[in-house]
Formats: sequence, C-alpha cells, structure tokens
Amino acid sequence: MRRADRLFQIVQYLRGGRLLTARILAERLEVSERTIYRDIADLIGSGVPIDGEAGIGYLMRAGYDLPPLMFSRDEIAALVTGARMVRSFGGADMALAAEEALTKIAAVLPDALRDSPATVSIHAHDAGALTGADRTMIDRLDRATAAHRKLNLRYRDADGQASERTVRPLSLWFWGKVWTLVAWCELRDDFRMFRIDRIAGAEEAGPFRPEPDKSLKAFLKSEACRREA
Repeated sequence: MRRADRLFQIVQYLRGGRLLTARILAERLEVSERTIYRDIADLIGSGVPIDGEAGIGYLMRAGYDLPPLMFSRDEIAALVTGARMVRSFGGADMALAAEEALTKIAAVLPDALRDSPATVSIHAHDAGALTGADRTMIDRLDRATAAHRKLNLRYRDADGQASERTVRPLSLWFWGKVWTLVAWCELRDDFRMFRIDRIAGAEEAGPFRPEPDKSLKAFLKSEACRREA
C-alpha cells in the first residue's frame, strides 16, 4: 500500500469516532506500530485534528472533512472511461451507480480540474449487445454474490441443452462481448462458468457459508494449475 493511501485509511478509521490504538491500526494496515506513530505525527503536523497519545490511543475531533479530491488528469480519464463502460456494458443498477459516482466526484474536484471529466474523449457503446433482461440478470447475480446467496439456475449450454442446478456465485467476469458467472456448481461438485446470456432464470436458494476450497481464490489457483499443466 502506498503511504498516501495508508494515511488516507488512517483518517477514515479515526473518523468513526472510536478510540483506536496504534496496535489496532497497525494490524488493520499490516504495518508496524512504529510506522503508525510516524504517520500519526505527520498527519497532526499537517493539521489533521487527531487527539491522543502513544499507549492510550487516538481519535479525531468531530467536524473534520477531507480536503477536495486530488486526482490527476490521467486518473480522472480512467475513472470516467470506466464509468462509461459500466454504463454501456454493466447491469442497470451498476450503470446508475456509475453515473451517480461521477456526479459526486465532479462535485468535490478542485476548480482547476472541474471540467476534466467532460474533456475525456473515450466512449463506450454496446451496440445492442446487452438486453434489458441481461442487465437485470447482472444486477441479480452481483447482489447474490455479495450476499453469499445460493442460486437455482435454469441454464442452456452452447448446444441448447437445458439444465437446472444450484450454484454458489463467486464472481462476475466481463470478456469484452459477454459476461460470465464464476460459481461452485453443486450438481458437478466443481467450479463452472456460466454465460449470463444463456441463463434463463435465477432464484435465490438460501445462504451459504464461504469455504476455502470452494472460493474464488481456489478457482483462480485451479485455473493457474490447469494452464501450467
């Protein structure tokens, strides 16, 4: 983690109003307590209203707001481009969230960069690749993935063969033209990828508890081993 990112995270943790020790902050940020003491001193020196002392803990006085976001022009271009791609190729809720995020970012940019989002010349157009049903399905799968909810899928493969199966959704992947769902398939007792445009239905089937051998990390490891074989 970059030092600037770490300082930002410390401020975010302390804004919660709770007294936090250097040890707690060090564990969360995976650095030494000595590093936290140095970072706290630098933040106080730059005017951040942090109260406390070593061995007791730190908290931030109420009413402190972060200064305006300082994105570079290249960073703004990347954010705007990403939001436009989500708007064109993501779920309906995702597209709306991307627009709202851009509005919030533009509202807090310094005056010198306020017009930068409008000058980004990169655009994305789906040319009808996604239907309304596809966008709704993307949002549904995304919510189930985040909430660890099993899904009963009605699916058709490339040959048109229909099947029904219960899966644990793990991740959504966009391949430039199609979206796929990475999931643990209870029917096959293995990982599977499902094209979203071939999913005819997806109903929730109760919660599942994440397990290491059925996780996205395990899937990625298995894919790496397969490619190396």
